[in-house]
Amino acid sequence: MKILDRLKMELSNQEYFSDEQYTQFLLENGLSAVAEYNKETDQRQMLLSALDILEAVSNDIDIMRQTITEFTTTSQAYKYLEKRTQNLRDKIASIPEPEEEYSCFSLMFTSKNPTVYSPADYGSRRISKSDIDVMMGGE
Repeated sequence: MKILDRLKMELSNQEYFSDEQYTQFLLENGLSAVAEYNKETDQRQMLLSALDILEAVSNDIDIMRQTITEFTTTSQAYKYLEKRTQNLRDKIASIPEPEEEYSCFSLMFTSKNPTVYSPADYGSRRISKSDIDVMMGGE
């Protein structure tokens, strides 16, 4: 399957733009429309192209009205596109970049909710005010 065909499949075969314009979106993300699609190497860039296309559609009300006909209002269509683009962003974020190196430090900040910190998570106990006074030489 060609990359252009896979891109169209990702876009549910909606004709938002011409093949020439789709090819331009693919080129901007480093892909050739006529090359064979390889999920391992091309998926991330193809999804970035699909995201670019959906963002372009959401920014042009005329295209949105022409292609998205199942919604009764423009705001419904916009909400659908907004949800679809967020889903694509999530999917792209879940694909590791091939040249990205992992270390214990890079995963330290992604493995848990960074806004919640508890010393108990790391085997520490709470220190009371009286404990601090004793450590500082007071009563």
